[in-house]
Amino acid sequence: MSTTPQHSVSVAGVVVRDDGRILAIQRADNGTWEPPGGVLELTEALEDGVRREVYEETGIKVSVDRLTGVYKNISRGIVALVFRCSPDGGHEQVSEESTAVDWLTPSQVTANMAEVYAVRIQDALRGDLVPAIRTHDGRVILESDRPAG
Repeated sequence: MSTTPQHSVSVAGVVVRDDGRILAIQRADNGTWEPPGGVLELTEALEDGVRREVYEETGIKVSVDRLTGVYKNISRGIVALVFRCSPDGGHEQVSEESTAVDWLTPSQVTANMAEVYAVRIQDALRGDLVPAIRTHDGRVILESDRPAG
């Protein structure tokens, strides 16, 4: 009897300050820069999960503005829901999951993040209200899901 493959659902917050800088963490486990986020708990509402994950990893409290993208990692079976957020208090601090917390410019995001994370921020900064839907292999966005331009 074969088992049905399982998916994990994660949430992430693209936190944008009034000056346009974006909150990012450097992960403790692999050193990569990413927007803060993590696995959604079983009984947790989506927006509650975003607020919890951002606060746990950065010390920043946020208000959740809107869903900006849905991303599937086909190699690991992870579906990530990414929300644009606004800072709403707290102060930057590292955690067990982060070795650095910083506010990056959009050009620093492009320079310091892998494509699969940078595109999430680019999608969140777009002016339209339609969430992006993209598939990736854990490293790069698949060709059919690449952003225009």
